[in-house]
Amino acid sequence: MTEKKIIPIQPQVEVESGGCSSEEPFALMVLGTMMEPEFVEGDIIVCEPEGVAHDGSFVVAKLDGEFYFRQLQILDGRWFIKALNPLHATLPLNGPEDLIGVVILKKKPGRRKEQKSYV
Repeated sequence: MTEKKIIPIQPQVEVESGGCSSEEPFALMVLGTMMEPEFVEGDIIVCEPEGVAHDGSFVVAKLDGEFYFRQLQILDGRWFIKALNPLHATLPLNGPEDLIGVVILKKKPGRRKEQKSYV
């Protein structure tokens, strides 16, 4: 089995988070169908801004002023973010500097016991 390369991320942009420090974990609600079937609209994801990423990690990235929640792909040294739903495009990244955070948890709103960890 091939060992995954771990990439520490340190966001290069300030996340507008209502007064939270850029080093603090933050939560987002999934909108749309881009990450189905693993993540459906309404799921809450918790992101670690200074986490570690690897090929296959779920990440939040910022490209051209827009935020994207996708899966990280590293192919032949090139970085991409890919939607799980094949109807949506894979987008190129410049590298780890485009990453804002790594998803560490998924939770269903209102359901205390329904959660999944990604660390």
